[in-house]
Amino acid sequence: MSDILTISLLTLIAGLAIPIGALLGDKFSSTIHASWNHSIIAFGGGTLLAAVSLVLVPEGINSLNIFESSIFLISGAIAFLFIDLYLAKLNTQASQLVAMLADFIPESLALDAIFLIHKESAILLTLLIAFQNLPEGFNAFIEVKKASPYNPKNVIPLFFIFALLGPTFAFTGYYWLSDSPEIIGAIMLIASGGILYSIFQDIAPKVPLENNWAPPLGAILGFVTGLVGYMSIH
Repeated sequence: MSDILTISLLTLIAGLAIPIGALLGDKFSSTIHASWNHSIIAFGGGTLLAAVSLVLVPEGINSLNIFESSIFLISGAIAFLFIDLYLAKLNTQASQLVAMLADFIPESLALDAIFLIHKESAILLTLLIAFQNLPEGFNAFIEVKKASPYNPKNVIPLFFIFALLGPTFAFTGYYWLSDSPEIIGAIMLIASGGILYSIFQDIAPKVPLENNWAPPLGAILGFVTGLVGYMSIH
């Protein structure tokens, strides 16, 4: 299988988790208990943390010095901060949806960058992004369902279109970045900074429930999922 076909397949797998999550949200959103919903959010946060700590940062710093690595990581967080500020200014009812797309675009570029360096890590990152996109697609659909005047089932095809963003940005990365290890490293660290910002700004605050300790275990389970994958290929 050619590299470009493999990258397309990996990013498509990661992206299809978004509409699958939306379909699950359509089917179970009215019956799922609040603690389970919080646990699902926590699991997504755990897999994001695993992707950053086990794949993106270790690979991203290989071609950059400490100063450059720090700057790009902080830049990613600041970029997501401005996205948050912009959404707050618009007072939009689709913040989870926009946040999901803001995550997925740099993740797709980072996935392509990882593939050019270490193919096994790209497979692991694909799984971690997919595990993250499932709960994000689930919660984004619930948010859109509550805010949209349209039939929720008519919104689901839009989520399938979002899945195609992965291969689109992967093509961009493959053809433009294959001979630029410094740019590849910068993309991975910028994505890492944005993801870390999302974890502590958007995901973690939604996890706690009074007198319920199950949701934090969801984050641990998500991180362990990444750890098992990392140890399996090393």
